[in-house]
Amino acid sequence: MRICVTNRKLCRGDFLKTLEKACETADMIILREKDLSEKEYRELALKVKKICADRNTDFCINSFSETASVIGCEALQLSFSDFMNSENRVCRTGVSVHSAEEAVQAQKKGADFLIAGHIFATDCKKGVPPRGLKFLTEIISDVEIPVYAIGGITPENEKSVMECGAAGVCIMSGYMN
Repeated sequence: MRICVTNRKLCRGDFLKTLEKACETADMIILREKDLSEKEYRELALKVKKICADRNTDFCINSFSETASVIGCEALQLSFSDFMNSENRVCRTGVSVHSAEEAVQAQKKGADFLIAGHIFATDCKKGVPPRGLKFLTEIISDVEIPVYAIGGITPENEKSVMECGAAGVCIMSGYMN
């Protein structure tokens, strides 16, 4: 599975047109626009949801649980801390994890899938050392739910991630650029 993680600030062209193109190869779009207010995010989410629906691509809301509840989506992506502090589940829920301990805790609390990273060096985490394939393999072996790798995923290293047993990859720059 290939997941497009958005960042409209990285887009060289029209953001919505970029997402239309991303839907040609992505199985899911995670709308991750952290700088927007909930109202701004919801307005954008409605547009992105339509693009995804028209192209039979799953739509995932990042962080905004209330928006997920109001407009609906196939999935909700939360940070580890937000997930551990949440009580209400509105849809299938993914959790970002940065350690094997977090992965196990998220699974125990009922996460449906995990996004583990960052695996390779990436401009999005400049100066922060990547966790690598050994980290990814450890997480995959510690849980029974799907694990998707994020961080510096390119066509050149995607195969190595999949060989670790990942359910798929999350790509930001490759889609946004």
